[in-house]
Amino acid sequence: MSHSAIRARELGDLLRSRRERLQPADVGLPAGTRRRTRGLRREEVAQLAAISSTYYTYLEQGREVRPSRQVLDALSAALRLDAAERSHLHELVHGAPPTGTPAVVESLSPGVVSLVDRLDPCPAYVTGRCWDVLASNRAARALWTDWPARPPEARNMLWWMFTDPEARKIMVDWPGEASALLGRFRTAAARHPGDPGFGTLLDRLHAASPEVRDWWPQHKVAPLGSGTKRLYHPALGEFEVRHVVLQVADATEQKLVTFTASDQDQARISELLR
Repeated sequence: MSHSAIRARELGDLLRSRRERLQPADVGLPAGTRRRTRGLRREEVAQLAAISSTYYTYLEQGREVRPSRQVLDALSAALRLDAAERSHLHELVHGAPPTGTPAVVESLSPGVVSLVDRLDPCPAYVTGRCWDVLASNRAARALWTDWPARPPEARNMLWWMFTDPEARKIMVDWPGEASALLGRFRTAAARHPGDPGFGTLLDRLHAASPEVRDWWPQHKVAPLGSGTKRLYHPALGEFEVRHVVLQVADATEQKLVTFTASDQDQARISELLR
């Protein structure tokens, strides 16, 4: 057996083993009925990676095809590979790990976390460079979603906006809010062309959201900025909040977003937290 054939077989074994260790809930998919396959189905992995089911099947079968680095990154995201597994995946196909900047694990300073908590009952949260929600106070969790309770890969504002049905109820002007958020994400991604975090999230969004697939080719960009939003809450009804976006000086890609409502609505939010 040739060296390339051995590598192709090892690639197929790696993909299959990582597919079988995942459950639909791990990647935000419904369990469904009559599931006979252990772990995810091949077509589910292909959907998450935005490639054809036939092509993915060829990879698992160990056929001598040579996927691009972009496809490997998409598969790494779909299969929730860690940094070492991702590097090994690239080595099997291209003989060397990808160049470019490795994924960065973001953290907040204790002072910023404390500030977010002290802002209650005014909603506040902090997002990172790819809009991962790094901190949120009780008011923000009550009005949007309980970020810490979500799986780590789902603690992201774009992922919530485009894949959680509740987002379409909470954001009264969902199309406008979602489109603007995607435009801000594109603007940030342009500043980090070698950051795999942006590409990985975008691949996941393309696989999960028809709106992202439709809107991304339009190349809309949007800056960060303050403004107003209309929210809906089952106990509060529809109301308006004003928001301000502040960048953290020691980590400028981290954004502190604070919200204020009218005195009457703010009092109602306070009651909600008791």
